[in-house]
Amino acid sequence: MADHSIEQRIAALRREIRHHDHLYYTKDRPEISDAEYDRLFRELSELETAHPDLVTPDSPTQRVGAPPLDELTKVTHEKPMLSLDSITDQKDVLAFDARMKRELETDRIVYTAEPKFDGLSVELVYEQGRFVRGATRGDGMIGEDVTVNLRTIRTLPLQLHPEAAPPARLVVRGEVYMRLDEFQQLNRRMTERGEEAFANPRNAAAGSLRQLDSRITASRPLTVTCYDIMAVAGRSPATHWDELDALGAWGLPVPGQRKRCGSIEDVLSFQQTIDGMRDTLPFEIDGVVVKLDRRDWQDQLGSKSRSPRWAIAYKFAPRKEITVIQDIAVSVGRTGTLTPLALLKPVEVGGVTISRATLHNADEVARKDIRVGDTVKVERAGDVIPAIAERVPVAGEERQAPFVMPDHCPVCGSAVAREGAYYYCTGQTLCVAQLKGAIEHFASKSALNIDGLGKKTVAQLVDAGMVKDLADLYSLTKEQLLTLDGFADRSASLLMHSVERSKAVSLERLLMGLGIRQVGQHIARVLAKQFGTLPRVMAATQEEFLGVREIGPEISASLASFFSEARNRAVIDRLVDRGLTVAAPPADSSAGGRLLSGKTFVFTGGLAGYSRDQAKQLVEQQGGTVSSSVSKKTAYVVTGTDPGSKLDQARKLGVQILTEGEFTALVTPA
Repeated sequence: MADHSIEQRIAALRREIRHHDHLYYTKDRPEISDAEYDRLFRELSELETAHPDLVTPDSPTQRVGAPPLDELTKVTHEKPMLSLDSITDQKDVLAFDARMKRELETDRIVYTAEPKFDGLSVELVYEQGRFVRGATRGDGMIGEDVTVNLRTIRTLPLQLHPEAAPPARLVVRGEVYMRLDEFQQLNRRMTERGEEAFANPRNAAAGSLRQLDSRITASRPLTVTCYDIMAVAGRSPATHWDELDALGAWGLPVPGQRKRCGSIEDVLSFQQTIDGMRDTLPFEIDGVVVKLDRRDWQDQLGSKSRSPRWAIAYKFAPRKEITVIQDIAVSVGRTGTLTPLALLKPVEVGGVTISRATLHNADEVARKDIRVGDTVKVERAGDVIPAIAERVPVAGEERQAPFVMPDHCPVCGSAVAREGAYYYCTGQTLCVAQLKGAIEHFASKSALNIDGLGKKTVAQLVDAGMVKDLADLYSLTKEQLLTLDGFADRSASLLMHSVERSKAVSLERLLMGLGIRQVGQHIARVLAKQFGTLPRVMAATQEEFLGVREIGPEISASLASFFSEARNRAVIDRLVDRGLTVAAPPADSSAGGRLLSGKTFVFTGGLAGYSRDQAKQLVEQQGGTVSSSVSKKTAYVVTGTDPGSKLDQARKLGVQILTEGEFTALVTPA
């Protein structure tokens, strides 16, 4: 047992750290340096390590450390977490005010108006001043228990201020969200690592809070604001304004921009003020929440099935097309290509919220003269990929320096080389971003076709150090997989089976899977037919590659460079050592080629016995070609289930139509 002086010191350290946490994370007004804070935290950690019997759940050291969960359990809320009726028109706000006055039989109503945070609604439970449970809103009645993840949020106090005499039990509603600057920093890090960035701060907050591993949540910059007392032991504050004051006094973060409005005209004025501040606020809001201030009137009016009668969300008009570039990040692709991406203040384009857009390459950035801080017009290229259409000049703006591509990889620090308009990292699979992309490509359906080896699993394998190159895939054990998030006995067994099955592969698929720059399915097929075996491909010179029909100077140089690299050859040798067997192209492919030589096929509808890639491969192995459109030159249109307009076009042009069975008979050698 620790002596009394140690207990006192631990208690004093906790009070001091909580005080500085509140000033730093909630008030944005630190009083001490980071070094001094770290010294206090380190002293507390060392004392708790030496005296584990004195560790309490509300200690500042206990924000992270719970083991990963198997699943998020369900929680029934203290009372329903209702949504708000949303309106966008001023006349509807006036109608709401008229209805309140009519139902309450009064001529004067005081409202409280506050920003509507665009995040994830949560329920927070405190007992004896200690945070004991937290849950997502879910369907309003039942949510998911995310207590361990909420503990990682620095703005959420684990212990309420005892000097303010908090109630014995308190249930609070709040909103978890990300500040815009921290959201952009997170997206920049993810983009540079080649990971899929979040579309907007709300998605980022929701995805981060619902993680099974609290360490992931702790690495994300979440914050919380509280705005409603759902239940309280003892007497409730008489007004919503007093309610917010009480929450703040107890140490909970509350909205800083809020107003007590003596009339509906004051509400409208406040909404206009906040709308004008919207682009300068450090967090994303989508409107103003308007509530009756008196709690007894709230209780008198009650609720509908899904929303309270005494409150509304007065939404802003969505931002359209014009936004600001907050940063330019550089993404590293699987072949090392560096692509500049604009990280945007979220904007709605065609009904979709956009937070980043491709800038294609350095030459395109220079041509459009796009810089950080610029106001730009965003469009969805081909109605899918967001792109910067043009810069929108702003009178009197002071622009930042022109964008310059980095000379070292933002992921691994390797030197960056240039090839035409493109820059690429020279680190190859020493670069984590390229390694992850290379493994995903290697496992894809057109290459080794390893089911269950998707982006998330690949990232976990690489981040855990289990896979450092392609050959390591064939050293994985089921026990290793079971340590990863999301894996159970069955899923681990299925992936192991899929990896084992992929050991038998055609030369064409292996060449495709190696991820050689500028080598896709067609060139891989050409190489397999020309050289026949893997050793012959690896031994070929640049001149021999150049002598192959359909292979030009750039592809031949890329092939020669890849196979002359010692670490690439070492990985291939290790793949073979670990059981990979490479089959040569079919011996009868040339004979088959004479059978379908010059014949063009078009496929429409789903095939039961083949994937589209497999069907295409069968045709090309036997000398035919596959097209995506029907013309007079088309020899056959092969129909599957639910054929599209290509079938009608074939009938119109008189093209021969084959069923799947007839196609199989045609391409299967007698």
